[in-house]
Amino acid sequence: MFNMPYRLAFRATLPLIVALAGCATHAPAETPAPGQSGASSADKSSTTADHSASSAQNGSSHSQQTPASVNGRDVAGFARWVAGFERRARAKGVSSSTLNTAFGNAEFLPYVIELDNRQPEFNRAIWDYLDTAVSNTRISHGREKLATYQDTADRVAQRYGVPGSVIVAIWGMESNYGSNFGHYETIDALATLGYDGRRESFAENQLYAALKILANGDISRSDMRGSWAGAMGNTQFLPTSFLSYAVDADGDGRRDIWGSIPDTMASTANYLADNGWHTGQPWGREVVLPSGFDYAQVDGETHQSTAAWRAEGVQPVDSRGLPDFDSAAIIAPAGASGPAFMVGPNFRVIKRYNNATSYALAVGLLSDQIRGEPGVEQSWPRDEASLSRQQVLALQRGLNTLGYGSGTPDGIVGPNTRAGVRAFQNARGLTADGFPTQSLLDKVEAATGG
Repeated sequence: MFNMPYRLAFRATLPLIVALAGCATHAPAETPAPGQSGASSADKSSTTADHSASSAQNGSSHSQQTPASVNGRDVAGFARWVAGFERRARAKGVSSSTLNTAFGNAEFLPYVIELDNRQPEFNRAIWDYLDTAVSNTRISHGREKLATYQDTADRVAQRYGVPGSVIVAIWGMESNYGSNFGHYETIDALATLGYDGRRESFAENQLYAALKILANGDISRSDMRGSWAGAMGNTQFLPTSFLSYAVDADGDGRRDIWGSIPDTMASTANYLADNGWHTGQPWGREVVLPSGFDYAQVDGETHQSTAAWRAEGVQPVDSRGLPDFDSAAIIAPAGASGPAFMVGPNFRVIKRYNNATSYALAVGLLSDQIRGEPGVEQSWPRDEASLSRQQVLALQRGLNTLGYGSGTPDGIVGPNTRAGVRAFQNARGLTADGFPTQSLLDKVEAATGG
């Protein structure tokens, strides 16, 4: 029935809205969002960067069929929440002019709440993710972008020590090189998230930062656009990251990560450099692990020098050799049946941008191939079907029952689940690669009598 978001000029209409809301015969039922009622989930990694997971979360706020209310949240309640936020903002010294600009014609975006509550049915296989994230099209477009902006990339690399190929790879991952950095007005998206309440503290902090951006004149309210989660511009900075790291590289007096490629590149490089980028080092390299290798070390947390890994029989997959890292980890995202990678400090820096191993691996592989280096040479176990969310829940519950703690079951495969899987595999004399499969689930269910 409703196509559009719900736009209100709050100062003119708030009293009427509140009065009408009070006349309703029955209040909408409050429907708990999935995962909202428990403690923190077993496997949701907390990122130290203020970034969204990926540009896949972007989209248009005006193209979705949405109801007038979601989970008991509606226009009237949104208006009340915004009025309360404005009072809090004034108490913090935010000017009436800035607040009028931000909220004078604000929108309630029910679809944002739906997206925030949405949970995928299946955990996507790493090879499926990489097929999209590091596609031939994205590689070729990345090479074109780097060639087009080579002079800018070189200046940025000279100042910050971050290669242009890495910056372009992040640009490609976050917004497909600017073709899709989202159409949600950031103020509206964050206000909706704040009103929803699941992440109110996060949303309020980002809103305060967004108000500072408006007050500074870096971007207009209508042009401050991005993902439904509040990440903005070509490389998807959240407002707090923007305030800390955005750079006016083109000298026009504004930090513009929406329309200025020099500003975008410099801001992204500044973020990576400030978070510890090691100039001159690669992110990592694909490796071959020897027969009998102890896969308990392939957890991303066991760090030692390249020399130490080499002494254990770790070899490069090609003629490029192993990077000389003082501190490196081995990861095998698809377990013992798939490729392995030695990753160094810069891999961890990329994870400060987005704390998903799959994301950091995609950025690394994409940056390599933009430079003309080879992609993954070993085969992925593509015949291995991904477990559904319900199957992962069953696995987590089974591991917990058997005493191999995987945290609060949430249906998401993350560090805690992999640790529980490794413990189970070790106890059963299996290769402890931490990779959950249908065969492993069958063994866990058999052990629990499930």
